Amino acid sequence: MARYIGPKSKISRKFGEPIYGPDKAFEKRNYPPGQHGNNRRRGKKSEYAVQLLEKQKAKYTYGILERQFRNIFERASGSKGVTGEVLLQLCESRLDNVVFRLGIAPSRNAARQLVSHRHINVNGKIVNIPSFSLNPGDTIGVREKSKSLQSISSSLEANDSIYEWMTWNDSTYEGNFVSIPQRNQIPENIKEQLIVELYLSLIHI
Repeated sequence: MARYIGPKSKISRKFGEPIYGPDKAFEKRNYPPGQHGNNRRRGKKSEYAVQLLEKQKAKYTYGILERQFRNIFERASGSKGVTGEVLLQLCESRLDNVVFRLGIAPSRNAARQLVSHRHINVNGKIVNIPSFSLNPGDTIGVREKSKSLQSISSSLEANDSIYEWMTWNDSTYEGNFVSIPQRNQIPENIKEQLIVELYLSLIHI
């Protein structure tokens, strides 16, 4: 399945919350999309349906395709710690996500574009792989030739988010991935245990 590039409000309405951030269109029509969305009977969903919806929400939130997401789950399940928490920590450690969190880009999609177009470096070297996994202590910066880009400066000016696990230097256009975030530091409203249960059930089929 290709990465979704359609209306973000439609996806937010599917999950009943603005997963991409503040959304005026969602606020006006915060019911499921479709002709009968506002009048749709909401019967009890099956356990599988609830789990699947949570996985889809996580994938759309972080902009990760199914094969990549399953690989992340397999890495998480083979790591020490609680699998669901490690899953989200791995998503948060992706370069595109950190570029977004630092405010260099206004969305994860925009962050992927910046990384793919070679505007971002890690520890002084250009990295053009959005899924690149960062380690604590890594320095993420804007390439010297790209510091004058209006899209980057506008995004940084509009950003007012502060995260405990990273720092940003306005004068050098560099940030530091200080540590892997703990689950209570990650603001995303994702029930990661449902995702773990889904993958485990598929393994045992």
